[in-house]
Amino acid sequence: MSAQTAATAKVTPSDQDWSRLLTPEQFRVMREHGTELPRSSPLNAEKRPGIFRCAACNTPLFDSSTKYESGSGWPSFYRPIEHAIGTTVDTSLGMRRVEVHCATCGGHLGHVFPDGPRPTGERYCMNGVALKFEPAA
Repeated sequence: MSAQTAATAKVTPSDQDWSRLLTPEQFRVMREHGTELPRSSPLNAEKRPGIFRCAACNTPLFDSSTKYESGSGWPSFYRPIEHAIGTTVDTSLGMRRVEVHCATCGGHLGHVFPDGPRPTGERYCMNGVALKFEPAA
């Protein structure tokens, strides 16, 4: 976990605790900053009303009304729920990207890019394995 993420996260279990709570793929993505394969998540096709939550700590992250088909192969949203996420600069692949993490547990969710639709112009490109969907009642 980066220093900024650790300083802002509200829940900070050890990696050993996380490895017991998460699947191996969730741990790789959310704790080791990995990326799932494009088009591998069933959440790409999820179109029902509801809330997308953090797979690690259950924090509500995105309302389904902000989800759209970006063509990227990952679930994409144009706006997070207020105060649900944090960001850090990621230069790990020789480029500058903005990493998105859960504001509660610090889990890596994906990245945000400035090529999304109106009204925000942002594309929150999330790893589906880092999310869970809760349909509206």
